[in-house]
Amino acid sequence: MVTSACAQDIHITYGAGGEIRYALSTGTLAVYDHGRVVFHDVQALVKTGTGTYSSRDYATRTYQRSAVSDGFGRGVRHVITLRGPGLPVMRQVFYTYAGRGYFLAEVDVEERAGSSNYMAPLAGAFAQLTGDVRSVFVPFDNDTFISYDAKPVATGVTSAEAGAVYDNESRRGFVIGSVEHGVWKTAVKTSASDFIVWGGYTDVAVNRDPIPHGSIHGDVLRSPRVFVGYFADWRAGMEAFGKANRLADPPYVHPWTKGTPVGWNSWGVIQDKLTYDKAVKVVDFFADSLKGFRVGGTAFIDLDSYWDKLDSGQLHRFAGYCRSRGLQPGIYWAPFTDWGHRGGPDRKVQGSDYTYGELWTRVGDNYHDIDGARALDPTHPGTLRRIDYFTKLFRACGFRMIKIDFLGHAAAESTRFYDTTVTTGMQAYRRGMEYLVRALGPDMFLYAAISPSLATGRYVHSRRIACDAFKTIDHTRYTLNSVTYGWWQTFLYDYVDADHVVFDEVSPGENRARFLSSVITGTCISGDDFSSFGPWSSRARTWFQDTAFLAVVRNGKAFLPLEGNVGTSPVFYRWIGEALYVAVFNFDGQPREFSIDASRLGLPLRAFSATDLFSGVRSGTLSVRLGAADATLLRITISSTSNRHSTVPPRVDTP
Repeated sequence: MVTSACAQDIHITYGAGGEIRYALSTGTLAVYDHGRVVFHDVQALVKTGTGTYSSRDYATRTYQRSAVSDGFGRGVRHVITLRGPGLPVMRQVFYTYAGRGYFLAEVDVEERAGSSNYMAPLAGAFAQLTGDVRSVFVPFDNDTFISYDAKPVATGVTSAEAGAVYDNESRRGFVIGSVEHGVWKTAVKTSASDFIVWGGYTDVAVNRDPIPHGSIHGDVLRSPRVFVGYFADWRAGMEAFGKANRLADPPYVHPWTKGTPVGWNSWGVIQDKLTYDKAVKVVDFFADSLKGFRVGGTAFIDLDSYWDKLDSGQLHRFAGYCRSRGLQPGIYWAPFTDWGHRGGPDRKVQGSDYTYGELWTRVGDNYHDIDGARALDPTHPGTLRRIDYFTKLFRACGFRMIKIDFLGHAAAESTRFYDTTVTTGMQAYRRGMEYLVRALGPDMFLYAAISPSLATGRYVHSRRIACDAFKTIDHTRYTLNSVTYGWWQTFLYDYVDADHVVFDEVSPGENRARFLSSVITGTCISGDDFSSFGPWSSRARTWFQDTAFLAVVRNGKAFLPLEGNVGTSPVFYRWIGEALYVAVFNFDGQPREFSIDASRLGLPLRAFSATDLFSGVRSGTLSVRLGAADATLLRITISSTSNRHSTVPPRVDTP
């Protein structure tokens, strides 16, 4: 342990060339990368019931350090303790770890019976980058067809849970974001040269909350812990950030070891026309005509919304029939929503003596309504009994996969929760999701659809990366916007998913693009009506069983965007073994020629061979001509005389 008084600055090193310089005399810090300033004039800010306090306000500051060992490895905990007359004791805490090219930061205050709904560990300025400088907007969830964006930094961006500022040309930039999501909703706000990261963020257009963030209470109030790093490639930083989230708050769900999930979901085309006979015919099509569409030895056949048109006997028979044909049955549910709320508050809740009106999440004098559904309080015993009722049914039927939807309803800020110890939306979300995971048991594959982007990582195996998508090139472009700026979630979840692949009623080029968008996101879930035969059937037999594409699906990791200055990147890539796979998309209504810069891919300028996996054509160039609304996937191999290298090292950080 080392204690320092205000007479000197503190120098804290991290990674390879990173340094925090804390001025004990002023309560501000600067961050350097290889001697160059990255952040400067950085302070901490906290609002409590008695006032707003800055780390600049204090009279004395002392420094201590101690060893720490946790999921990040062996490291050092650095604590600056600040004291001043009439001020609550403040502590700024920094964590550094061997081999990590970033640090973690948090702030806390001691105040007797205190409360706060705003705590900012870091607020200051950053050194201006040159070139095509962008700031990324990361959505809180994937609802309402919200999109990611990378705006010119001067326009200002407020991003949910994470932010990145980078020069797209050199790819240098910094990444900041929360690695804890059990208490706070966090935001990162950047302007032309300033930034702030704080817990206590609400915005009805982003995290759906029309009221202020709930307050935390106690004698010690602690902010979210945040990740901070400057990287030679911002994409490497985002991947390290995704992994850091998994380290900071490890999965609550049981481990998944059975391979990348593939299969079918009824919402793609059948939707409300779902019947027992249709579902059985889909099973037969997979068992007889798609025998090669398997990863880990099986595929899932998932009944989405309207499965309740089948009675309990049919559900049992369907699940058993799936298993008898070598497939695994799946089901769907929205555990924290009331879709029948227009029927009034007095309807009885399944599995309990409560009424739905007692479960509704209160928001002032109103309720939390979004997507046509009303939120249920995740802490209410009636909500928990309802979870017991349905999960018991699913387990008894023998379902081995569940798609859980509209989870964001459980994260709503509320005027009051049934459990009065819960005072923030994220505390309620954690309470409800942990109960749900326990109730579902250790035998199911858990897949989240509409849900918070980062907070859901510890509760499910897979998550849909965007909102609903089906078949058109516009659906493909929308989905790939989320892959362009959110692909790094492939390291937060076991898998991320591009939603249903539907071939029905669109051109073969659009079919290729939709199929490929799923392959490069990490899984492949089909959605056509395979209870009847059509062009979609033959395309499914051809592409879903192609071993070249299945090799990519088996890898299960999302591809990186080639560029980060467009709404949706037309080019994505990832190394898998000794091959580099490059996906190219034409979102336009006219044919287009693509000439891909090999150096941006990290390829040698010569001595490589590219094979188009749809046509089988080989060439020694990276020039691709695509028809209107079309896509292709190249597999690139390098001759043994060339040295393979990549602009993004395959392993930036260790999991």
